[in-house]
Amino acid sequence: MQNKHTQVDAVAYLIGGGIASLAAAAFLIRDGNFKGHNIRIFEESPQLGGSLDASGDSERGYIMRGGRMIESKYVCTYDLFSTIPTLDETQTVTQEIFKWNETMKTSSRSRLFRGGEAVDTPDFGLSERHIRTIERLEFEPESMLGRTSIADQFDSSFFSTDFWFMWCTTFAFQPWHSAVEFKRYLVRFTHMVAGFSKLNGIMRTVYNQYDSMVRPLSKWLEQRGVQFVFNAKVVDLGFCHDYEGRSIERISYQQDGRAEKILVKKSDLVIVTLGSMTEGSSLGSMSAAPTLKDKRDGGAWTLWERIVERETDFGHPEIFSAHVDKSKWVSFTTTLQGSTFFDLIRDLTGNAPGEGGLITFPDSNWLASIVLPHQPHFIDQPAGVYVFWGYGLHVDEPGNFVAKPMSKCNGREIMTELLGHLRAEAQLDDILKGCNCIPCMMPFITSQFLCREKGDRPKVRPEGAKNFAFVGQFCELPEDVVFTVEYSVRSAQTAVYSLLGLDRVVPPVFKGNHDPRILLKAFEALHAIST
Repeated sequence: MQNKHTQVDAVAYLIGGGIASLAAAAFLIRDGNFKGHNIRIFEESPQLGGSLDASGDSERGYIMRGGRMIESKYVCTYDLFSTIPTLDETQTVTQEIFKWNETMKTSSRSRLFRGGEAVDTPDFGLSERHIRTIERLEFEPESMLGRTSIADQFDSSFFSTDFWFMWCTTFAFQPWHSAVEFKRYLVRFTHMVAGFSKLNGIMRTVYNQYDSMVRPLSKWLEQRGVQFVFNAKVVDLGFCHDYEGRSIERISYQQDGRAEKILVKKSDLVIVTLGSMTEGSSLGSMSAAPTLKDKRDGGAWTLWERIVERETDFGHPEIFSAHVDKSKWVSFTTTLQGSTFFDLIRDLTGNAPGEGGLITFPDSNWLASIVLPHQPHFIDQPAGVYVFWGYGLHVDEPGNFVAKPMSKCNGREIMTELLGHLRAEAQLDDILKGCNCIPCMMPFITSQFLCREKGDRPKVRPEGAKNFAFVGQFCELPEDVVFTVEYSVRSAQTAVYSLLGLDRVVPPVFKGNHDPRILLKAFEALHAIST
């Protein structure tokens, strides 16, 4: 018997153009036999990709708000991209990523840079008390942790250890963030603890994640007739209740100043991305600092707030959107004419671009970090042009070399502060001549890490949901970790398989903590036991 949602006239409406919606569209076509021309993706901006964005050029400067860490156990992500060809269609995206990382293995010789010198293989510096707390958190039920913070679980000395400096900057944690999310990361990445001081196991794409992942995926969808509706801000969803459950029957959106409405049929599907990490982002320049915006500068948070006024089991958006002081930070993308800066970092760290991964300055009042990827980092990047990315976690603290908070700094000041930590002031003028550093303020970038408890994020398929599901970073997926591409893709795969009633199983989350060999290596690393 044909599933009602795979009927020829059934339409799937996907709200949001980020990786979760793009993945959902691909799963609908690949695994659900949906016709591509019956899928419509509504995106508020003029570009797909959501937080996995990249744009610009060598003249105006390249821009990346950020990139997500990937590693070999992202089973849903690699399942999806195992059927998506690269842009040149010579292999799949998954094949390209694994082949690239066989050649370009991450092995940092300078995970930390302190006092003007690279720190090769820094010790974790954990006390027995810290280790006991880590081990307790791995086994403590989430219900017992509730809305407690990381700082509620550890004494203050933990936050000056090199383990914390490396952990918090790799994953963007703050002491006031959720103990539950911290616990999930400890469990999810147990297999990476032993090589953590060298970033062993962290993988990269050939280019930035927009060029290497989003563009091939969107091309594949476009070839199959998927319709992209740009500059379309969805402002409300109308729900209908009956004895069988509830359905979305109306989508209201604004496009180019016009109010539009879609009446959703019973056979149609609606998949909604809730919230946004990069809502309200603001760009600065070499001469101007970015401005701090709020949730009114976009539609993602206000849409979620509107629907929970009527459907009370769809989570609590205010938990994540009302604490900008605890969820903001500043990233920056620097475009350089000439290799002087890259040569400097290579000589100071011993790593070629792409080998070393994240470099953190623990002495920095901003707790700044940078990463120099293999070049070119953009497909159209000319020879002789170099691009790197960085960010700071303590953006309201004055700099060590620039007496201003990072949040108030322009690109020139950010580069001045960075070169101060590198003890390269003598080369400042030469580097700045061919430099375009574009800072970006992101008010909600770590909002998914804020303290929360069960019920604050809705289920992917809420109780009684007949034709709709939620995807993205702000729905609940037991065991997996937010702030990853994998979480978004897993939510999309879960939503599609559930809505279509497919006889398929979403690949389970990898559980390295169930492997005695992995646990032993992690134990030895935490206790600094040499083997």
